[in-house]
Amino acid sequence: MAEQLHPAAAHNLPAFITAPGETDVLMVVMAVFLGLSVVGFGVLYFRLHSLPEQIAHKGQKVQFEIVAILGLISLFTHMHIFWIAGLLLAFIDLPDFGGFLGRIAGSVERMAGVKPGAGAEGVPSRTPPHVVHDDHTDDEAAAPRKTARVVMGKKELDHA
Repeated sequence: MAEQLHPAAAHNLPAFITAPGETDVLMVVMAVFLGLSVVGFGVLYFRLHSLPEQIAHKGQKVQFEIVAILGLISLFTHMHIFWIAGLLLAFIDLPDFGGFLGRIAGSVERMAGVKPGAGAEGVPSRTPPHVVHDDHTDDEAAAPRKTARVVMGKKELDHA
């Protein structure tokens, strides 16, 4: 290699400088290292990002879904407060309100003489017959329909 050097070049060149026409080994090693670093950082980032979901997976379904939604919001908005809220929610055990509220409802139904789970199907109404409710819970066939009017090209119900 010394006989191919230019006369003005230094004779003590470092080992990483390659001769013309040969493969630059240092560049190939650094390209592989850079590619592996980017992929490794991405895997670490997504693994850390899904940590609250993995923790909440052992809990209740509703809690898991809320934590997953917070994680997605954090991922797409880059607002880390959602990720922190999801992590905190994943570590907190939410009490099961449905269990004892269902037992209370069943006990009250038994005390009222109604089949458990039937609700107020056969219970007579306590309102006097002359009081009319406008909450649209009555049967539609029995209730008179309001007349429709057209305002500015849209169909609206008459509220009077």
